[in-house]
Amino acid sequence: MTRGGGTERAQHFLKVLVERYLRDGQPVGSRTLAKDSGLDLSPATIRNVMADLEDMGLVISPHTSAGRIPTSTGIRLFIDSLLTIRPVDQDELERIRGVLESELSASEMLESVTSVLSGITHMAGIVTLPRHEPNAFQQIEFVGLSERRLLVILVTSDGEVHNRIVHTDREYASEQLRRAANYLNGSLVGQDMREVRERLIKEMLETRENMDRVMRQAVEMAGQVLSDTEEQEDFVISGQTNLMEFGELATIERLRRLFDAFTEKHEILTLLDKCMRAEGVQIFIGDESGYRLLEECSVVTAPYRIDDKVVGVLGVIGPTRMAYDRVIPIVDITAKLLGAALKHR
Repeated sequence: MTRGGGTERAQHFLKVLVERYLRDGQPVGSRTLAKDSGLDLSPATIRNVMADLEDMGLVISPHTSAGRIPTSTGIRLFIDSLLTIRPVDQDELERIRGVLESELSASEMLESVTSVLSGITHMAGIVTLPRHEPNAFQQIEFVGLSERRLLVILVTSDGEVHNRIVHTDREYASEQLRRAANYLNGSLVGQDMREVRERLIKEMLETRENMDRVMRQAVEMAGQVLSDTEEQEDFVISGQTNLMEFGELATIERLRRLFDAFTEKHEILTLLDKCMRAEGVQIFIGDESGYRLLEECSVVTAPYRIDDKVVGVLGVIGPTRMAYDRVIPIVDITAKLLGAALKHR
């Protein structure tokens, strides 16, 4: 950064530029930088500093403007090294506490937390449902009903019971159903439910010469019930329509991609799973998430804990041009308060 007059000066100008851009959403020109920086420098010196920052990939100059905007890399450097965090507004803190201290069930509380995060930040609030110790397969039973229907009863090691009625292509005798249940109970009992799902899916896809029709049907029926239990491991999201208020996200194609991501869930869940394995607040700017559907957005998350064990993640999804100094502490304190509230449920 020698051309611009040193590292400290360049960092100062980057900080001023990013702060102005995050606030206004417009390219920042040299005259604005000179005024906001508080430094008495010539226009040529400022242009040199901006050229250095551009060479480093921290800012770019849009074709339609003489000003510059920060890149995702520039925003990342700003957050990691130059950001000054603001304390959470007292009124906002009381709104969060008001939700978490109310007489709500755990599920109602999670819904309310996403709503209050969305309302305070004017972005999309998101929270994963609490994850507990992995359950193991304990028992499965098939009960014949009328009209080629079966009741499938699945019991897991924590005593949870899942029931589902499935339709079959033929009638089965009680002995056949008992034999099918015995086959699954004998081969799956005690195994982690995730491993059971993977094994059954694999068996459904493969041709098993040593498995008769009843056994194949048993595997398929068990797989249906297990798919239902997996779908329950999910997240709650509120305020998606807030994202329509941001000009950089408000094109039809970008909104369609975003709402596809919210609907399909897989990519967002994978990203949130990564956050569960990390410490503290995590921030993904633009393409840092690794998912094309979120490349126009930033995601700010924090894990919440019960008895010092991470059981879920909450956060907000919004444009890369968000007030990180305000959003980061809101997400952080909400996660801490949510964990403490759930502990008493």
